[in-house]
Amino acid sequence: MAYRALRAALEAVYVKRLARKLDGKPRPRHVAIMLDGNRRWARGAGHDDVREGYRVGGAKVGDFLRWCDAADIEHVTLWMLSDDNLHRPPAELGPLLEIIEETVASICAADEDWRIEVIGALDLLPGETSRSLKDAVARTTGRTGLKVDVAVGYGGRREIIDAVRSAFDKHISAGGDPRELAENFDLQHISDNLYSPAGPDTDFIIRTSGEQRLSGFLLWQSAYAEVHFVEVLWPAFRQIDLLRALRSYAVRDRRYGR
Repeated sequence: MAYRALRAALEAVYVKRLARKLDGKPRPRHVAIMLDGNRRWARGAGHDDVREGYRVGGAKVGDFLRWCDAADIEHVTLWMLSDDNLHRPPAELGPLLEIIEETVASICAADEDWRIEVIGALDLLPGETSRSLKDAVARTTGRTGLKVDVAVGYGGRREIIDAVRSAFDKHISAGGDPRELAENFDLQHISDNLYSPAGPDTDFIIRTSGEQRLSGFLLWQSAYAEVHFVEVLWPAFRQIDLLRALRSYAVRDRRYGR
């Protein structure tokens, strides 16, 4: 017990030190994070049921958003479930969706000014899950603080396809000729029809667990994003890990392809 208290005190001092060093340094407006490593954490912690990793990981989300608030981040995207994950066996997918519902409900009910939105192919989710998520985020309407996109049933390729379809649907519904749109189709048509079109493109993507790939995350928005891979499994992620990632971002020379 004394060791844990000492460690917590030392971490608090280190957090303050890191935060001070970031004062006045460049920082991302939009941070996206891939919450990876929940099952590995559960096995490593000796749990027979890997769902415990998702439960602990879900409980971490509120802390992470508070850390981002403290670091003056404006927009956060959390990838909780890919569209590929929807093909998992029902016995595995069902409990995972329940934990996601509980997590989203928790951050929406938190005494914070967060604006929460769920993005992804919600039509692919079970009806009850989709309704639960929509009801939860509706409670954050009108808030003006940190913008939070929760990606559930999300795939970057699917998002681009859906954006193209949406652009054509809007054009045709307004009485436009689809051939005219096809001739004049440009980047803005896709940007305007993404799941979450508002806000800046992603500046910084963090992936936990040591995996070094984006797996289709925010394909369109991440064209010039900086990427940071961290070995820490998501349930064990700390404020120190976020601040170290932001320290890495602060010294990078962003040239946007120029």
